[in-house]
Amino acid sequence: MMKEAGHSSEDRRQMVHVAMGGLALLLRFLTPWQATVLAAGAVAFNLFALPRLAGALYRPGEVRRRLFSGIVLYPVAVLLLILAFPDRRDIVASAWGILAFGDGMATLAGRHIASPRLSWNPEKSVAGSVAFVLFGGAAGSFLCWWCRPTVIPPAYEWFSIWMPWVAAVVAAAVETIPIKFDDNISVPAVASAVLWWTSLVSEDLVATAASSAMRLLPFALAANGAVAAAGYVARTVTLPGAIGGALIGVTVVVTCGWGGWGLLLATFTLAVVSSRLGLRRKIALGIAEGRGGRRGIGNAIANTGVATIAAMLSALTYAGDASRLAFVTALAAGGSDTVASEIGKAWGRRTLLLPTLARVPPGTSGAVSAEGTAAGVIGAVALAAIGAALHLIPMSTLPVVVIGATIGSLAESVLGATLEARGIVNNDVLNFANTAIAALAAIALAQAFR
Repeated sequence: MMKEAGHSSEDRRQMVHVAMGGLALLLRFLTPWQATVLAAGAVAFNLFALPRLAGALYRPGEVRRRLFSGIVLYPVAVLLLILAFPDRRDIVASAWGILAFGDGMATLAGRHIASPRLSWNPEKSVAGSVAFVLFGGAAGSFLCWWCRPTVIPPAYEWFSIWMPWVAAVVAAAVETIPIKFDDNISVPAVASAVLWWTSLVSEDLVATAASSAMRLLPFALAANGAVAAAGYVARTVTLPGAIGGALIGVTVVVTCGWGGWGLLLATFTLAVVSSRLGLRRKIALGIAEGRGGRRGIGNAIANTGVATIAAMLSALTYAGDASRLAFVTALAAGGSDTVASEIGKAWGRRTLLLPTLARVPPGTSGAVSAEGTAAGVIGAVALAAIGAALHLIPMSTLPVVVIGATIGSLAESVLGATLEARGIVNNDVLNFANTAIAALAAIALAQAFR
């Protein structure tokens, strides 16, 4: 059996982490097949050879579980990026740069620069987050521009220069979430997702969308300000939740129109009402929503973040139909999941844990009940029907929305049962995953049955 290194230098480890980002420069000269082979070789080298050659790079305990160590997950992430975006080596290189320079320099800055800790995650510092954005944004932007010639047709120049900075900001924010999900996977996943979404934007549609947004903006601000104020006074949302919800509402109005805003409002209302049902029993069992059921900004982003992205894409890309389908499905998934959870906690008589089907108390993460599941499906049908009535989607796609929402909800239950209890993810991450999986499933189903 190999002996584990007695001392692990975190600084040395992070410097290697950063230095390996320089290999992303090679992507400009490699074919997707060549890049895949080299990345797979790096995974094998880090898994089998590196512990013998440079065991000090491993943290205490990692050699015995090196398959899940950051040193192995790093090249795994690069390999997954190459497989996911074989024709977009600019996205691969940029996400790799954000991981290498952003995440690595954030750790070094956090260790050596005295600065305030983040209130929601004391393990992270302001200096670390700033370093993440500065170094990750700069590296991501340069590498995206460097690999731009590999894209046919070439990406917009503004995309190559500026969107990696946006990706770095979002990845830095996600990196501060107090969960145990490995940064070597979450950072490139988030960065590449942001880059892919923004790569779909058409320059031709931006001016048209901006002109329309300016006309709607005063009315959108007034309507969402009024709803946010009413929600705060009625104690259904916290102050940050009211502000965040208002910004999301304004974005939906100026990109997806008043029909989209109507569905967003219906989803929020359904969530609030279902949270109030059976409240006494939930309180007695200790499974009621925190803050007296008031929704915070984390709830808003988790449940409507994917829908907001889809709304923006509906105005800024030529994939308007698919984007609106994703918008309706994401809201239906978020709303129906809340209904299923709240009804299940209030009136569920037999609560089972997925995927083992073991009987567990109501409110257990990943648990489902017949009553809650039925209520969730009804909620999905209702929200999908509202979306069709508001002319966001054709009525013929209603089954696709309901099936997509159900797939997302089941996936969330499985992830909740397997990951949330171990602290790898939290409820907000699960809700975001639910809506994202549902939206992608609906788009795939719609294309399959076209």
